[in-house]
Parts: sequence; structure tokens; C-alpha cells
Amino acid sequence: MNINHLSLVGSIMYTLLIYDIVEDKVRNQIAELCKDYSLRRIQYSAFFGEINHNRREELIMRIRRGLGNTEGNVQLYQICSKDIKLKKEINTYGADSANRN
Repeated sequence: MNINHLSLVGSIMYTLLIYDIVEDKVRNQIAELCKDYSLRRIQYSAFFGEINHNRREELIMRIRRGLGNTEGNVQLYQICSKDIKLKKEINTYGADSANRN
């Protein structure tokens, strides 16, 4: 194990989790798991939040178990605070329709 990996263990990192799961029941269970780990929904099939290494690994294990043989794809990205500062967002929800052109 290298030094860089050791510095991440136990540290808080931002986590982006996205999924595409065919079965409604399983998809809802995965969404509830994300909420249980204090991730907040940012899109219909995307969650974001701060979670430490150990809790992230635990979440991955629980998602694997919950997904079982159901057809689907779950991706989890770890993002450092330096990179999150570079985030760009375009949000037109609630914008006046005249300003959208």
C-alpha cells in the first residue's frame, strides 16, 4: 500500500453515485441506501455527498448485495475538495421562460 492511499483512509471525500437499474423495486432500494449514507439526490438517478472511505466501501458492499442479479449499472466516483471547486452547473429550473432563449 502506498502513502497516498493511506492518506485517504478515514478522510472525507465527496462521492458522486450514479445508477441505471431496470427493476423499480431494486432501484428504489438503492436510492434509499444512498439516503441512509447521507447522500442527497441531485438528479433522478444521481446522488452526491461527503462520505469517508470506510462508509463508502460499506455502501458499495450493500449496493452489490441489493443489486444481486438484477440488470443494472452503478458507478461511484470519489472527488477531492480541490476538484469539486472546479464544478460547473447549469440550472434553468424556475428560470423565467423569456430568459431561456
